[in-house]
Order: sequence, then C-alpha cells, then structure tokens
Amino acid sequence: MTSPVLVLDAPLAYQYWGEIGAGARVAVLLHGVGGGRESWGDALSGTGRAIADGGLCAVAVDLPGYGHSPTLPRYDMAAIAQQVLALVEHVKLRGAERIALVGHSLGGMVAQELMTQSSAPVRALALIATSPAFGKPDGTWQREYLAQRLAPLDAGLGMGKIAPGLAKGMASANASHDAVARAALLMAAVPEATYRRALNAIVGFDRRSALPELKVPVLCLAGADDRSAPPAVMQQMAVRIPRAEYRCIEGMGHLAHMEAPQAVNPVLVSFLQSNL
Repeated sequence: MTSPVLVLDAPLAYQYWGEIGAGARVAVLLHGVGGGRESWGDALSGTGRAIADGGLCAVAVDLPGYGHSPTLPRYDMAAIAQQVLALVEHVKLRGAERIALVGHSLGGMVAQELMTQSSAPVRALALIATSPAFGKPDGTWQREYLAQRLAPLDAGLGMGKIAPGLAKGMASANASHDAVARAALLMAAVPEATYRRALNAIVGFDRRSALPELKVPVLCLAGADDRSAPPAVMQQMAVRIPRAEYRCIEGMGHLAHMEAPQAVNPVLVSFLQSNL
C-alpha cells in the first residue's frame, strides 16, 4: 500500500494519492472548518485512497491557516478561493489534464466561490454536506451563531476541550464512537485563530444567485441526519444547478465522509469517474 505524498512547496500544502503526471484526472479535496487534509486520509475516511484506487489522483489540501499552510492577511471566502485556484494551477503545471473540486462543508463553499471565477479550470464539482448561503453578516441569527460557537473559546476552554462536543453534535447518532473520536482529534488540532477566522468567513457567504451559472456536472451529497446542512437545503440547491445530481445518504450527519466512508466513497468515486 503506497503512502500518500506530502507536498509543501505549493500555494497550499497538500498530500496526494495516485499520479499527478501528464494527462492525470485529479480531484482536489477541500475540508471543513474543523478539518484539514487528514480528513480525507486513511485514518479518518480513506477517501483519498479510494479515489486513487478508482484510477484517478486525489489531492487533499490544507486550507489557509490549517496544517502546513500559512494563513492569509485577509481571511475571507474570496481570498481562500484565490489560494485554492493557485493550487489548482500548480497541479495543472504538474501535468493534470482534468480537475474536479470536492468540497465538504466550508470546502464546498470555497468551491462555489472559486467557480465564480470565469477562468476556473474545473470539469466537475462534488459538494458534500454544504450549502449555497449562510446569511447576511449583520443578521441576528448569524451574530447569535458566532457568539454561541465562540463563547467557549472566549471562556478559555481551547479547541481540545470543545472539539469532542462539537464532533458529537455534528455526527449522526448512527456514527461509530471511534469515527467521531477521530474527527474530534482532528478538530482539536485546528489552531484556535484559524477556527475563529474560518467561522467569520462563512458568515455572510451567499452564492445562491450563482447556482444557475454552474455549467459543469455537480454532485450534491447530503446526509439525512445533517442538522448543519439539512437535506432539504441541498436538494433545493441541486434544483437550481443545471447539471446537478442529488443524493441523500441515510444515517449520515455533517461529518459525512469521516463517519460514513463506506457509503460516501463509492458514490463520490463513481461520480468522478463518470465526469472527469
């Protein structure tokens, strides 16, 4: 079993499974607020290896401020998407011919933001447990959401203390204890400053008007037990995208590929094989 290769000399740090060389079909994997490139790795989901076993290359990215990637002076959706676009261009220079974006939660929002760039060289999108909007940054609900999420950190608890409860709250009741515990460890390793900035970045995100302009094939993959990105939201999202395919997985919550890899990976790999 070949180990994934870690690359640091790129616009964003990433690890990959498979071959990026000439003519490669590459899926760039973008993680959520409480994640990192390792969410796609063997210890959590096996998604990267499953994609490589399906004949493609998987590139799992550390978004700015996560893992080995430096943070940004301005941390908003547009700036994050620009860094991902630079990473996509880097992968193209290595020989990749066809590229798809796979985004979970925050990563799905970043993927949508990137696709508003007319030059985006992307052939397909897989949007997992995400949404096209989070609301206006000056809205009462958004202020309450941020206050609730950040209050434990403001009280000095730290990421290590809050991660187990957050992970359990996002997962389906059907998720295994081990899967949730591993996801919590990943979340605990996220720098507190990055977590704060990422939460502020998604508040106010709204690309609903751009959905009809997505001309590439799109997989909208929801979890029936997801309370953060409910199935109804993702289904309505798919209705507005011209070439969208909607799938809902029973017994899956917001942690998606980390809690239900046996259900997510085959659907994702099949979509990528058909559209890259």
